[in-house]
Amino acid sequence: MPADVCAVIVAGGCGQRFGNPGGKQLVNVAGRPLMTWSIMAFDRSANVGRIVVVCPPERAGEMRRLAIDPFGFATPLSIAEAGETRQDSTRAGLDAVPAGYAYVAVHDAARPLITTEAIDRAICALRCTPAADGAVCGQPAIDTLKIVRGNAIQSTPPRSMYWAAQTPQIFKVDALRRAHDAADADGFVGTDDSSLVERVGGHVLCVDSPRDNLKVTLPEDLRPVTAILLGRMSDADSAQDSGILGRAPLV
Repeated sequence: MPADVCAVIVAGGCGQRFGNPGGKQLVNVAGRPLMTWSIMAFDRSANVGRIVVVCPPERAGEMRRLAIDPFGFATPLSIAEAGETRQDSTRAGLDAVPAGYAYVAVHDAARPLITTEAIDRAICALRCTPAADGAVCGQPAIDTLKIVRGNAIQSTPPRSMYWAAQTPQIFKVDALRRAHDAADADGFVGTDDSSLVERVGGHVLCVDSPRDNLKVTLPEDLRPVTAILLGRMSDADSAQDSGILGRAPLV
């Protein structure tokens, strides 16, 4: 299989909920900037031929200097300018995907625990399902869910129907471009990229991903993320997740 996946790492957030005016992407986590861990996981996949990091233009130099250049990534990497919203930023990353790539994997820089194995599993699921337009990493819901109006419970839907969506979300490049074009034309803002593809009739799969693929949103999220990363680094069986081993094979 060719390396026909371009990863788009979205690192354009302003850190409003995190409480850091400079954002959270460069916060040190287990010895590396937060965003570096996400880039590392994609860099290790032999299915990924290009990485595009989407960030605010005024921070591009700082991110290269602190989170990219010191780590000697093997995969060619470029930077795209973030937009005002996450959807705008994803579109900017999508527009920066070079010609010739069949798939694009959109991932939040704030999910540093993603593994190369999970990335490759989602890529494989999409490649092996010709009728599908995308594949979303996620987990079946384990909590009881409530439909609430105000603070009053309206109903309790069966949780067997619900998944918690994560990233990466991997799509055929043409399918995601059509979905973004339609959203732009209609002024539609989705909660994730999959919602844009679903809206235009696209077929998207859910792929079981590790439950510890956590997103850092608040400062307290750093504690479990740091503990998991340190545990992986000390575990010889998970040496690949800390960048000790070489690139993973093609799927």
